[in-house]
Amino acid sequence: MAFNYTTTKEQKKTVDQSMLLCCKFFISEGRNIATLDAVERVARSNPETVIVHKFHDRTYNRARYSLVSYVLHDCTGNAIYSPLQQTVVAMAEAAFNAINLELHEGAHPRLGAVDDIVFHPLACASLDDAAWLAKAVAADFANQFNVPVFLYAAAHPTGKQLDTIRRELGFYRPNFMGNQWAGWTMPDILPQTPDKGPIVVSRAKGISMIGARPWVTLYNIPILSTDVSAARRIARKVSARGGGLPAVQTLRIVCEDFNEIACMLLEPNRVGADRVQNLVEMLAAQEGLDVEKGYFTDLSPEMIIEQYMNLISTKKSSP
Repeated sequence: MAFNYTTTKEQKKTVDQSMLLCCKFFISEGRNIATLDAVERVARSNPETVIVHKFHDRTYNRARYSLVSYVLHDCTGNAIYSPLQQTVVAMAEAAFNAINLELHEGAHPRLGAVDDIVFHPLACASLDDAAWLAKAVAADFANQFNVPVFLYAAAHPTGKQLDTIRRELGFYRPNFMGNQWAGWTMPDILPQTPDKGPIVVSRAKGISMIGARPWVTLYNIPILSTDVSAARRIARKVSARGGGLPAVQTLRIVCEDFNEIACMLLEPNRVGADRVQNLVEMLAAQEGLDVEKGYFTDLSPEMIIEQYMNLISTKKSSP
């Protein structure tokens, strides 16, 4: 459906800055500065969206941009427009033009050049708002880039979770040196039908996951050892899937001279980083290993909102 941008311009006069959405945009590139600059330049070209945080990792060969903007609703309360849609699609175009997944290698698993996009409601926005935007962006991906898209969480008709889809597609199985990911090894015709886009996949672009869910905290803990088996045991025992902490997902990642436990805290108000840190330290001690203090790879929702308000105010006051 075509969008009436004239109506949007009129509605923008009454934008409610308590209705905000955050997009976390993950790409399979963390080393090529020209590519990262190109994607970021596109993101910054829209004055109504703000990059509030970014995270690059050379070993992972992965980057994440956290963007925020408002969402508009019609008279019945349904979401109808967010500047994030245009910005995210433009960033994806820049990424697809610059990243060839067949040439990619890194320590972090991935299935696509634009690997994952998740939308979170902030302040007074709702999860329905985030799901609406996720589905709108997924349709754009299928139409403009001919990329298979799998929807997850609130954007999926049954709420199917990201880790379930990834497991079905082999996301967690290293294909290089026993603990790395390189090139493209999936069949050209996908084993299951995506929610949007073709079942035939481009080896250069891969697959994109697009979802919507409440805020998720990302927290990484370095294990000061190259013992992959021990790190794998620790990661599993921490995760809910392995009988560890509820609403916690983990991924063991091999770095140059240590291992890292990447933790996704799905309910951070219920199970926070301190609890995860304590359990990792206890399990590592049982293995005779030392652990460093973990680190967050993003800001908290409160910090995100504060950063957005400061940056958008600066943008509006700039000549």
